[in-house]
Amino acid sequence: MKKLFALCLFCLPLYCLAQEVEEELIDTLQSVAMDTSYWDAGLSIGLNFNQAAFSGNWKAGGVNSVALGSIIAGKANYAKDKWSWDNQVEFIYSLVKNEGQDFRKSNDRIFFDSKVGRKISDKWSYFASLNFITQFARGFDFSQDEPVLISNFFAPAFITTGFGMEYKPNDEFALRMAPFSPRFTFVTDRSIINNVPENYGVPAGQTLRQEWLAFQLFMTYNKTFNDNFTINSRYQMFANLETLAFRTIDHRLDITLIAKITKVVDVTFTSINVYDIDMDPGIQFSQALALGLLLKVGN
Repeated sequence: MKKLFALCLFCLPLYCLAQEVEEELIDTLQSVAMDTSYWDAGLSIGLNFNQAAFSGNWKAGGVNSVALGSIIAGKANYAKDKWSWDNQVEFIYSLVKNEGQDFRKSNDRIFFDSKVGRKISDKWSYFASLNFITQFARGFDFSQDEPVLISNFFAPAFITTGFGMEYKPNDEFALRMAPFSPRFTFVTDRSIINNVPENYGVPAGQTLRQEWLAFQLFMTYNKTFNDNFTINSRYQMFANLETLAFRTIDHRLDITLIAKITKVVDVTFTSINVYDIDMDPGIQFSQALALGLLLKVGN
């Protein structure tokens, strides 16, 4: 009985302290959620449609086609005193149908990035980040007689973390340097290896590759000119320090250009450029140019 009483006396202060910390954390989270004056949030939704048709006797030649595209991009950035929390998400999906063919995917991307930072000067901060990239649907190689499956949802998918320093001289440019940046590569569709022998770097028979000792650079430049033209660019370099060599360093450059014609009609150009020897020994690139509707909301 005495031992039980002593244990209660010992645990009571710890319980009270835990309750106090929990209440303080809840109050902090509620204040962050309710006080919108420290948030910069926005959402963009874009839709585009392209169609081409030719008569049977059109001498210049051509293929009847229909193309549909969509993009959703959002941000939610919090900044107060020395602390900041930046979040960005992008969903892109497009389809094209040429006469005599089924609908085919022409663009597909899921991107999410979240970063917590603490300022140590006007331009420098410590940070911790998490970055996620994959695609929605199955991807095929149509260069052969029969379509060949080469990608799927979470096949591949990349989750990259980062811990380091950020240089941000203004609201348009930011450079992160992460000397410790573990990355996790997923290929959850086990049939992919039959058509992609490299399996995006994931060992045969497994669905996950872990790279612990790695270095990452992450650079962004986003600028709006006269409210009519916007450039959003993002560059990411990843180097596995255990297998470090010039040819094994991964590079990815994403560029989006938006030119407004009217309040809701715009022309959008997107370009993705990738070098990753675990995917392909050459440089991969894709681009799309579209005329469509772009709706924006924000605070």
